[in-house]
Amino acid sequence: MNVPFVDLSRQPKKVSRAINMAIRRVILSSDYILGKEVSKFEKEFAKYIGVKYCVGVGSGTDAILLSLISLGIGKGDEVIVPAMTFTATVSPIILAGASPVLVDVSSQTHQINVEKIEQVITKKTRAIIPVYLYGYMPDMDKILSIARKHNLLVVEDSCQAHGSLYKKKKSGSLGDIAAFSFYPSKNLGAYGDAGAIVTSRKDLFEKIIALRNHGQIEKNNHTMIGYNSRLDTIQAAILRVKLSKLDMENKSRARIAEEYDSLLANLPIKKIERNEDNKPNYHLYVVKTKKRKKLINYLRKNGIESGIHYPIPIHLQTSFKKLGYKKGDFPNAERIANESLSLPMFSALSIKEIRYVVSILKKFFKKKDYRGYYFR
Repeated sequence: MNVPFVDLSRQPKKVSRAINMAIRRVILSSDYILGKEVSKFEKEFAKYIGVKYCVGVGSGTDAILLSLISLGIGKGDEVIVPAMTFTATVSPIILAGASPVLVDVSSQTHQINVEKIEQVITKKTRAIIPVYLYGYMPDMDKILSIARKHNLLVVEDSCQAHGSLYKKKKSGSLGDIAAFSFYPSKNLGAYGDAGAIVTSRKDLFEKIIALRNHGQIEKNNHTMIGYNSRLDTIQAAILRVKLSKLDMENKSRARIAEEYDSLLANLPIKKIERNEDNKPNYHLYVVKTKKRKKLINYLRKNGIESGIHYPIPIHLQTSFKKLGYKKGDFPNAERIANESLSLPMFSALSIKEIRYVVSILKKFFKKKDYRGYYFR
């Protein structure tokens, strides 16, 4: 059996037909840039998240960058961010002119270690970016309390957390502003690059509306230096269809995660722990093993694709060398980078495929070389 890591082609026929009709509707209208479908999606997504405003932009990376700029974060400012995340969380901080300040993550949850945040706060600190890695969320009550105590802004990196909940509140509704990515493999994915910013602050909404469109609100009236980062009308039309199915998709992922949890219970691998207040969207299903390289090869030989999120922590990336961190500064992030493995996870993954994946994992750990091996 061949089991893909993600298979975007497995889409229900009804959804495919609805998307084809939505695309055709845009083409027939020739309403390609900031068309009616964009404003409709923005209203629907804001309502879904539970905030007042949404602005569609070109990507999740742009969503973080424009969020920081709208908050006035720039030269001389510091922004706290976890050491284990995708580079697109950190590069916008530098592009905005500010300095990233890294914090190690929890070895159990892989989320930012909340207990270490206050240790790095200085007079220059302006914001905290909690990253909802794999669709999980950290202890947001503590993060928001720290932010209030030190008068800091909270920018949620919700790029992997569409529909994730913290105490029944949607990801993206807790901080001052939040960034979403609609990269095709996300739980809510477009057919190309796309992103959005959500907030309940009118001042930020008005700034971002201008920032995404060359600094103009009215045509040819440019009130600020802006960017070209607009959500395509066709992508918005696609996202409107898929948004109506998001909760159903997330429920399917939850069932898959439960099946994995049950079948992997007695295997010598470590699973992600989650905060009791958090209901993740299971964007990824991540485990840890010290035999990762051999396991990846064994899975591949048996037709199973897997992934690594992420093999190099931020402080060891060449692009962030100037930040001045060195190997050993963030031991948990380094351990996760060396041991984490993402198993196949997408809403159309079948029970038969899941059981096949687990059967191969069991065979691997029953091999003579690994008999008696347990994760420590």
